[in-house]
Amino acid sequence: MAIRKYKPVTASRRHMTVVDYSELSKKGPEKKLLCKLNKKSGRNSYGRITVRHRGGGHRVKYRIVDFKRDKVEVNATVVSLEYDPNRTAFIALLQYADGEKRYIIAPVGLKVGDVLESGEAADIKIGNSLRLAAIPTGTFLHNVELHPGKGAQFARSAGVMAQLMAKEGDYALIRLPSGEVRRVRIECKATIGQVGNLDHENVSIGKAGRKRHMGWRPTVRGSAMNPCDHPHGGGEGKAPIGRPGPLSPWGKPTLGHKTRNKHHKTDKFIVKRRNAK
Repeated sequence: MAIRKYKPVTASRRHMTVVDYSELSKKGPEKKLLCKLNKKSGRNSYGRITVRHRGGGHRVKYRIVDFKRDKVEVNATVVSLEYDPNRTAFIALLQYADGEKRYIIAPVGLKVGDVLESGEAADIKIGNSLRLAAIPTGTFLHNVELHPGKGAQFARSAGVMAQLMAKEGDYALIRLPSGEVRRVRIECKATIGQVGNLDHENVSIGKAGRKRHMGWRPTVRGSAMNPCDHPHGGGEGKAPIGRPGPLSPWGKPTLGHKTRNKHHKTDKFIVKRRNAK
């Protein structure tokens, strides 16, 4: 999809861009696959803010997306391609031969009218879901499971893809979008192809109000605060941090500081770290 620009009728419009939605279907979402989405505004069950800078935003409903693809060996036709306000990728509405409808993440090249399938007998075709054991080495994937039957957890956002690098016994080597190479059991499922909406990363927000519509509240730099509010605060003019490394508001190291335990349980599944040089 292309990027659409606006005429510069205002200062904010001059740099604002959006994805061209002309390829999406003009119908509304499937009502049976919608559910209420309560806003938490970054607060936990005690009412305390645990995620800062969240709140407000437009009211949206959640689209129930099928990440398990557990309806096997039943053909499904792509009925529509739709926008999903809860994720960066687009979604596709499938109608199975028995009449059931489900949403999936829409990969690049998927069109209305295409026939998809999930299971061992499925072809190596964009949008089909198979076990890693049945997928040829070198294939580009998305919606990769980490645990068999749990549902896709890797490579789900707009424009990303993983790659099946090799198979060793009961495990397959997957190169994730971050560059990390990880061992995943060959019983896990993955979907063929790359996630759609490739131009998402090229969109320019253009104005602060548009970010507020997405549910993001203003972010203040720590260096602009008082020393009682942030470790970076205080000083005359643009003062340096004054102590080692960037810190969070609570004095913990941040921005690149490693927090992962040295003896993590899943270290044995990581063949190559994403930051390995």
